[in-house]
Amino acid sequence: MTGRRSYAYAWYTVGLLTLAYILSFVDRYILGLLVEPIKNDLELSDTEIGLLLGPAFALFYATMGLPLGWLADRSRRAWILSAGITIWSLATAACGLARNFPQLFLARISVGIGEATLSPCALSMIADSFPKERRGKPIAFYSAALTLGAGIASLVGATVLTWSKNVSGIELPLFGEVAPWQFAFIVVAVPGIPLAMLMFFLREPVREIVGTVGTKDKPGIRDAFAYVAVRKRTYGGFAAMVCVMTIVAYSQGWLPAMFQRTWGWPAEKYAVYNGISLLLLGPLCVNLAGWASDRLYATGRREAPLLMVMSGLVLLVPTGVLAPLMPNAWMAFGVYQLNTVGIAILSATAPTALLNITPGQIRGQVIALYLLVISVAGLMLGPTSIGLLNDYVFGEAGIRYAAAIVPLVFGLPVLLTITRTRKHYLAELERLEAQGD
Repeated sequence: MTGRRSYAYAWYTVGLLTLAYILSFVDRYILGLLVEPIKNDLELSDTEIGLLLGPAFALFYATMGLPLGWLADRSRRAWILSAGITIWSLATAACGLARNFPQLFLARISVGIGEATLSPCALSMIADSFPKERRGKPIAFYSAALTLGAGIASLVGATVLTWSKNVSGIELPLFGEVAPWQFAFIVVAVPGIPLAMLMFFLREPVREIVGTVGTKDKPGIRDAFAYVAVRKRTYGGFAAMVCVMTIVAYSQGWLPAMFQRTWGWPAEKYAVYNGISLLLLGPLCVNLAGWASDRLYATGRREAPLLMVMSGLVLLVPTGVLAPLMPNAWMAFGVYQLNTVGIAILSATAPTALLNITPGQIRGQVIALYLLVISVAGLMLGPTSIGLLNDYVFGEAGIRYAAAIVPLVFGLPVLLTITRTRKHYLAELERLEAQGD
């Protein structure tokens, strides 16, 4: 009975962490759906929008991850998460009160600070709640929040955009009149406060101790860096594959604007179809990917999660290039659904692949370092590249060409190195198994 209760509570932990991830993604994704009204109201350029979609969020989301990962390896992770959820929820509401670019930029920075607490703590807690051979499904379930959050944000954005055509402004106590897009930020921020309270009382799983990291009982950031540096080919090749995914995924914050400028779809039309598609396709794909990873692992393929990552990359790069070049909106939308499958497969299995080659004593810190790398790559290079290409190369009407170039330039070189990465990954698994992992 105790074992059943423990297993049930482990899944309750996964459920609560997944809900937090969904809300975090709603809070970060909603901006991309409101590009045009924000741009018009605040008189912003595409480059400034690109900065809000990427660097403003990435600035502290990535850099705060390292000290927070160090803290996650030493402190009560549920309490860290409770504080982080409170911070990002209040900061999201602050986005809705912004009156100019600097205010919105600072609010987005604060969202990044709060959300930096999530994955180092969450993935570490999930890894400590399940044995290695059963991690694929819970981590995939957690990863499903990416597409669920994006889907929910799309539908919320569509509702706001439709509603805004009949409403010019909304009066709020103390703050006065706000635009519909500002009100959207406030609405999506509200659920975070009760969730933060639930997280505060979540039971902490016992930390798993595997592998050897230096001579300290509690290795620090320097030890984690040294551990990764010695294995730079393994971790570097793996991170490069995930960076391609984040660059492509974050660049898609421009898709509502691209469909509107290229094929005349109103942003709310794209948001509705995209939201429904993400809610149906995303969770199915990530959970099937997790199931397939566990099944493949059971057949003796120790690198099973990495093989799933590789298959996701092979799918998402060509579809990312081809989709914006399609002759009409529906064909483009269809190819982007295949792209979503590739992103879902990769995002669902990459954390498992990382955790399986990382000792438990430094998981929080290595996860934080991993998130720093993939977040800086995705948020700095993805949306910003398209904004710059729009303003200085193709013009606003040529956004589709900017969207096609990004996955080609960043994805093709990495595709050529994946077999070498698999070789290094297998060697690292063998080394850990020799130590008794």
